Amino acid sequence: MEGGKPNLALVYQAVQALYHDPDPTGKERASVWLGELQRSMYAWEISDQLLQLKQDVESCYFAAQTMKMKIQTSFYELPPETHNALRDSLLTHIQNLKDLSPIIVTQLALAIADLALQMASWKGCVHTLIEKYNNDISSMPFLIEILTVLPEEVHSRSLRIGANRRTEIIEDLAYYSSTVVTLLTTCVEKTGSDEKMLIKVFRCLGSWFNLGILDSNFMASNQLLMVLFQVLKQMTGCDVHLQQRDETSTNLHEAASDCVCSALYAIENVDTNMALALQLFQGVLTLETAYHMAVAREDLDKVLNYCRIFTELCETFLETTVRSPGQGMGDLRTLELLLICAGHPQYEVVEISFNFWYRLGEHLYKINDVALNTIFRPYIQRLLHCLARHCQLDPDHEGIPEDTDDFGEFRMRVSDLVKDVIFLVGSMECFSQLYSTLKEGNPPWEVTEAVLFIMAAIAKSVDPENNSTLSEVLQQVVLLPENVHMAVRYTSIELVGEMSEVVDRNPRFLDPVLNYLMKGLREKPLASAAAKAIHNICSVCRDHMAQHFQGLLDIARSLDSFALSTEAAVGLLRGTALVLARLPLEKIAECLSDLCAVQVMALKKLLADESTNGKSADPTVWLDRLAVIFRHTNPIVENGETHPCQKVIQEIWPVLSETLNTHQADNRIVERCCRCLRFAVRCVGKGSASLLQPLVTQMVSVYQVYPHSCFLYLGSILVDEYGMEEGCRQGLLDMLQALCMPTFQLLEQLNGLRNHPDTVDDLFRLATRFVQRSPVTLLSSSIIVHIIQCAIAATSLDHRDANCSVMKFVRDLVHAGVANDHEEDFQLRKQLIGQAMEQHGQQLITQLMHSCCFCLPPYTLPDVAEVLWEVMVFDRPTFCRWLENALKGLPKETSGGAVTVTHKQLTDFHKQVTSAEECKQVCWAIREFTRLFR
Repeated sequence: MEGGKPNLALVYQAVQALYHDPDPTGKERASVWLGELQRSMYAWEISDQLLQLKQDVESCYFAAQTMKMKIQTSFYELPPETHNALRDSLLTHIQNLKDLSPIIVTQLALAIADLALQMASWKGCVHTLIEKYNNDISSMPFLIEILTVLPEEVHSRSLRIGANRRTEIIEDLAYYSSTVVTLLTTCVEKTGSDEKMLIKVFRCLGSWFNLGILDSNFMASNQLLMVLFQVLKQMTGCDVHLQQRDETSTNLHEAASDCVCSALYAIENVDTNMALALQLFQGVLTLETAYHMAVAREDLDKVLNYCRIFTELCETFLETTVRSPGQGMGDLRTLELLLICAGHPQYEVVEISFNFWYRLGEHLYKINDVALNTIFRPYIQRLLHCLARHCQLDPDHEGIPEDTDDFGEFRMRVSDLVKDVIFLVGSMECFSQLYSTLKEGNPPWEVTEAVLFIMAAIAKSVDPENNSTLSEVLQQVVLLPENVHMAVRYTSIELVGEMSEVVDRNPRFLDPVLNYLMKGLREKPLASAAAKAIHNICSVCRDHMAQHFQGLLDIARSLDSFALSTEAAVGLLRGTALVLARLPLEKIAECLSDLCAVQVMALKKLLADESTNGKSADPTVWLDRLAVIFRHTNPIVENGETHPCQKVIQEIWPVLSETLNTHQADNRIVERCCRCLRFAVRCVGKGSASLLQPLVTQMVSVYQVYPHSCFLYLGSILVDEYGMEEGCRQGLLDMLQALCMPTFQLLEQLNGLRNHPDTVDDLFRLATRFVQRSPVTLLSSSIIVHIIQCAIAATSLDHRDANCSVMKFVRDLVHAGVANDHEEDFQLRKQLIGQAMEQHGQQLITQLMHSCCFCLPPYTLPDVAEVLWEVMVFDRPTFCRWLENALKGLPKETSGGAVTVTHKQLTDFHKQVTSAEECKQVCWAIREFTRLFR
């Protein structure tokens, strides 16, 4: 922090401004200044002083939060000899501030826990804390708070304590776990029915369950388990004989429910936790009456809690239930409990159990045992019955069903769940049953709509071959009168869209179906659903739809006369393009020109308006529509034939070029232009050769002024299409070099890589395409050194797409020197890559190891493993030396004095990697090794 240590009065003033300044700019200034203070070395001392002064809640909260943050992220700033003093001072603060505010106590408890986890010299911290405070009832709340957050912080992402230290801590906590539980039991006995204390005890117990270190035999006979179930049975007296029928408060009920769920989660491996599993199993089954009482009292919070517990019970005993249904802890009453919850009128209750039903379906699908499926079929049938009822709209609902509100999202989840479990009941059987409820009864509209909705979910999984029921449903749906409820018409249109396979097998339905959908397309509320259904029909019935192309073209020409969402309009054009590609080749050019004409005319009009009145309008709608047409017009063209779309794309190029020039400063519009050009180039492949020169010239010239990363992406498409053509290689290399200069300037700025991940991603896509299409051209150029150096710097970038592109580039680059594809340039390639590795290999391996251990999330490690593997395959002896040097440079101890990595662990890892016989062995080794630094 510039200007040295700020005085306390100034800090206090800034905190007051942060919380109380009525002017937002004043708040913002205070926030920035305090943020700088928190990052400085002075934060330690100032926080300590503010906590001693105890002036008010705000300044103490800021100080406590700062302490926690510093210990989490900057513990290395403190010399080891200060650690004891810091611990003692934090314990003094939490004792002095225990009555000021619970949020301050939590922040200080987190600070103490994070310190204990990092401070290797503080042995047996749980034991020392309990010894120090357990006889003072007034210290109990903060002692329990520390004991609650301590297990939670063991796996905290912000503390990189490493696997060795974590193992040591978990063993230590496991050793003292029974002492903690005994403390909690004593605490409950002493404080009786003090609700706040009970909540704290349950939260703490849950936290220890979550860490998975409690002795299950010890817990099975523990008094706390009985107290938990008493509370959940709505009794608050903690003496078993009191049986007080007072209602448990919502907060206490939630804390008890969370704790039971944690306990159930902790015994996931039922066989090794038999005694506790049995206690929990029997305990939860006794809660059915309490659930019914909560329903009778209309206490939704408690109903949801019970449903969470019942679901967790079913999840825990899933394996047992499938292995021995109806026997012992495979008792099917567990499923009955979930179905009772599914019968609750509020849909939020049944939704809690969805994950269990998915998992049950997945298990049974894998086992594939007919007899087993027969046992579970009735439960799934009842579930489906409940779901259909929950999907009903309110009888007074007007208009179409909403997709985007909570209920709309619930219905989508129902649709997904039904698709996943329908095999247990049989799609055809279920579809027929649903249809018969509509055919035989005369249900109210909301029942009809819900049944159609479930039918739409399973229609695709019903075999369409010679299926009279499907044909009958389709016939009846398209005859629905226009006076039925709008929601029924909407969902019936969705159902027709899902039945496109039936239309494809029965072309006689095509005309009535299209007429029905056209009616919907003309009505504003139904238009988008109808467009989506037409798109589905076009995708599945491409050959049958060719005769209707003129009709599709008419719709496309007047697209904006229909009330369509952007997505639905683009979908219709996609369907039209798919059908267009099935027309005879000689007709395609003319029809494509007609299809594009509307969009091209609109773009021309925008450009003309701009030049006459200077008004700039957004062309993205038209660009997106052209892009989808190019993307999906993919006719089959024999070798030697001219691509029918070539002429159309050449005619459209000047308009796209002018649009790009006009909007060159606007990243969003340029991105859409590039996307459109990308699909145009992909559409005609080598047929776009005449565009190559003008397109590259324009890209390079705009990129010098406005470095939009999409130009790099478009460049990678051009290299992919033309990189194998001898006559294009030098031009493409010139393009790469011209694009690289502004790119490197951008990425070399302060935090350039972090601030521009899209540019990193697209630059290395382009470089990778070059390696794949023309490696020698790239490796012989002067730019390759700079690209490799940029790649090495970017290996530490924690951004999924960018990191993936960087790793793929390095992997493919090295692989080009390994893969002997019998091309005549293989020896030259190998030699050039050998030179590059000689120059950059050590730096690359050192940087990769550092990135794995300190910068990259675990999901990136398979990509890193592939790079290491390729380098090793290229030159194993040299790689062994590079890896050894890289490992020597890693820190062996944490700032808290704990051992991060032992000499044996380093040598074991080196041996595992260098003796690996396939890439996945390298990946496993890295996964294990990097845990030592996380």
